[in-house]
Amino acid sequence: MLMAHPAILRDLVEQYGALKLRQAEQDSQDTRRQLEDVTYTLCVSTGTHTAEAALVAAEEQLTAALRDAPAASV
Repeated sequence: MLMAHPAILRDLVEQYGALKLRQAEQDSQDTRRQLEDVTYTLCVSTGTHTAEAALVAAEEQLTAALRDAPAASV
């Protein structure tokens, strides 16, 4: 299975969170459209079908990427 680059996933999760916050503060058609777009991309990137599942999968993938990353040399 192809996996999105961790930086892409992190950006999508951040966008999703920001748009959910914006929607809660002041809902608009534009915000809903952007949230739908980000949710769709997040789901495709994680191979899931719901925002909740995508966020869980993204967290797991980001955690694994951090764990498997080579240690930075000093």
